[in-house]
Amino acid sequence: MDLNTVEVLSTPTRRDELWPLGHGDAILAGGTWLFSEPQPQIRRLVDITRLGWQPMTLSDNGIEFAATCTLAEVSGLSQSLPAVRPDWTAAPLFHQCCTALLASPKIWRTATIGGNICLSFPAGSMISLASALDGDLAVWRADGTRYTSPITEFVTGSATNVLQPGDILRSIFLPASALRARTGYRKLAPSPLGRSGIVVIGRRDTDDDGGRFVLSFTAATVRPYVFTFGAIPDPSEVAAAHATIPDDAWTRDAHGDPDWRRGVSLVLAQQIRSEMA
Repeated sequence: MDLNTVEVLSTPTRRDELWPLGHGDAILAGGTWLFSEPQPQIRRLVDITRLGWQPMTLSDNGIEFAATCTLAEVSGLSQSLPAVRPDWTAAPLFHQCCTALLASPKIWRTATIGGNICLSFPAGSMISLASALDGDLAVWRADGTRYTSPITEFVTGSATNVLQPGDILRSIFLPASALRARTGYRKLAPSPLGRSGIVVIGRRDTDDDGGRFVLSFTAATVRPYVFTFGAIPDPSEVAAAHATIPDDAWTRDAHGDPDWRRGVSLVLAQQIRSEMA
C-alpha cells in the first residue's frame, strides 16, 4: 500500500544518525505491517536496514539476532543448526514458531523478528519463540545508553510494550542453556493457515543446565505468560500455574473467545507436560 503522507525517507548508516525521532516518524525494517494498511499519521520513514547489522551471531553463549533479521533467516536455523550445533536440540522451534505467523514465504523474506516483537500483537510468533527460550531484548535510547528487558516484561499487553519515544530495539538474545533443551510445541487456529489463537510451548532443560521445566503461553493471552518449575511438574501443578493467569489476560478477538483459549490452552499444556516427562 502506498503511504501517501510520507514526505521524507531517512536511511541512517550510523547509530548517531537515528535521532531525533519524533511525532510522525516511523521505523522501517521489513515494513510488511507498515505498508499493509493506511498510516495517515506518518510523515517520515527511518529505514534501519542500512545500519549493517549482522542478522545473527552464534557463540557458545547463545544466539543474538539483530532486530532486522528476517523470519526466513530465523526459520532457516532449524535446518542449519543441527550440523553446526548438534547439542542445541531446541532447533526445530525456530521453524515451528515461524509457521505460527499467518504469512507467505514472500513475507517471511521481508518481515523481521524485531518488527514482529515491537508490534506486540498477541499472535506475534517471535514473541512465542523468545518467551519459550528466555529471550532478552536490548534497546537503544536516544541519549546513547541502552537497557535490556526479558520478553516477558517487554510486552505489556495487546499491541503495547515498554518502548518509549525514541527507543530502538537493537537485538534479541537467546541463551545456550535454553537452546540445549528439549521442546514441545502446540499451536491452534480456527483454520489450518489462520492466525494463531493459541500457542503453548514447553521446554525441558538438560540436567547440566538445571533440569528446569518451562511452560509458555502466547497468542491465547494479551501478553506472554511463562511458568518455570524446578522439575517436571505433576498435572495439578500445571493447572495451578495456569489458573494464575488473570481473567482479563485472555485474548478476545475474531479468532477465538477467551473461554475457549483458557480451556484449550490447559489441555495443550498438559499434553506437553506428558510429552516432556
